[in-house]
Formats: sequence, structure tokens, C-alpha cells
Amino acid sequence: MIKFNQRELIVPYIILFIVMFVSVYPLLYMISVSFMTAGEASNQYLIPKELRFENYVTVWTSNNFQQYTLNSIIISAIIVIGVLCTSVPAAYAFAKIDFPFRDIIFYSLLLSLMIPEIIALLPHLLIIRGNIFPLPFGPSWMNSLQGLTVPFFGNVFIIFLLRQYIKKIPNELWDAARMDGSSHFYFLRKVVIPMSMPIIVTVSLFAFILAWNSFAWPLLILTKEDWFPVTVSIYSFIREAGTNYNLLMAASLISISPVLLLYFFTQKLFLESISNFGLKQ
Repeated sequence: MIKFNQRELIVPYIILFIVMFVSVYPLLYMISVSFMTAGEASNQYLIPKELRFENYVTVWTSNNFQQYTLNSIIISAIIVIGVLCTSVPAAYAFAKIDFPFRDIIFYSLLLSLMIPEIIALLPHLLIIRGNIFPLPFGPSWMNSLQGLTVPFFGNVFIIFLLRQYIKKIPNELWDAARMDGSSHFYFLRKVVIPMSMPIIVTVSLFAFILAWNSFAWPLLILTKEDWFPVTVSIYSFIREAGTNYNLLMAASLISISPVLLLYFFTQKLFLESISNFGLKQ
């Protein structure tokens, strides 16, 4: 066992403290400002003289914030379900089924990760508007729930993560299942998915965060407020609240609370998947 004296540990502890401070301080300051008066926030106080919970009530009851939060929950839940329904079978096929041009298709998909997201918005927009090919459920998906969700169902990075995890499952299990007459679908449902629950929870969390934090795409395709997510509503709230930083911080904290709660309840499986994750070729 390698032993370190106390002097050797000083520098690593200082670096860790600086990293922790830089990472945590913005959140702590946001929490502090959210309980301040407008004057205290404008004067850059560090700690409020009195906790003002009414800031959260003001935000929650103004500007249809409740409806926008519900919209984000619905949109994010649909995207998570859609991502899992498409990514899990695709990842299994790339990991366990030997079909023609499998590796070429897989690595071609990985190349798409090099394309900046902002560049992909234009072709997606043309598809959503119905300019490329006819769309079901209407000539256009602008200002619609399907327009907000369907483009996110195919996530190459999540397919990659799932594929790398599924490749670690021994092939002997499939050989035994095939001898018993099992199909790929049955093997996926009864063996692969239960064994892959840690990584499935992890990618679900990733998908939820990506959907919840989405801003540019909803702002691009929505011209009506019916399906505004909470991120777009905060953008609108900034113009209404002006320099009321206390209300802006309260709105921001409300918007990130579902993600924090979701991570809190899934952190065990999340950390387990990270510790067991391998980059097997």
C-alpha cells in the first residue's frame, strides 16, 4: 500500500477544494438570492436578512409557470420512453446480432456525433415543417407535441452507451437460450434488459436531462404558448422580471428541481452503471 505524508496531501486537497467551490458556489448563491428581496439581490448581498418564501409563490403562480412545468414533464417523459423504445433494440442489434454492414452502419452513426447540434436544427426543421416528405398526423408538426418529442427519439450517444454495456453480457447466455428455442426478442426482454437495468436507468436520466434542458428546438418550432416548456418560459420570464434577480433565481431553482430529485432517487443505479461500464470493442 502506498503511504502519503500529510504534506503530500495538502496540494491535492487544495485542488479538490477549489474544484468543489467553483462547482457548488453558483448553486449556493442561486439558492441564497432566491430568498432575498429585489433590493438585496441588486446590491449583491451574499445572505438574505430574512428568508422570503413568497418569491417562489410569486413565480409559481405567475406567467403560467405551472402549466409550462407540466409541459416539460410530459415532453421529457415521452422522450425518455421513445428513446428507450428505439435505443435498446438498436443497441442490442449492434452488440449481439451479426447482420451485413453492422459495423459500417454503427461507426457511420458515431460520425454523426461530430456534427454540431445547431447545424442539425435546419434539416430537422425542414422535416418538421413537412418540406422533405409528408408527415402523419398533419401536414406540419410545428406547434405540436410530436414535433417537440419525435426528433429526440433517435440518440446515437445513448445507443453507443447501451451497446458497449450489452456487449459485456456473455455470449454463452444467448447460446444457451437459443438451444432452448429462444428468439432474440425474448432473450432481449427476459435476459438483456434485466441485466442492463443500471445502464438503462443512467441513459434514461441522460435523456430526461437533455429533454428537460432543451431550449433552442422548442424556441424554433413553437410560435404558440400551448406547449411552451419551462426553459422557454424562463426566457420569457427574464423579459418580464427585468432586474428582479431574486425571482429569476427562484424560477431557475424550480426549473432544475425535477432533475435534482430524479438524480437523488436514481443515484445508486447511476453510480453502479458508471463503475461497471466498459469500452469493450
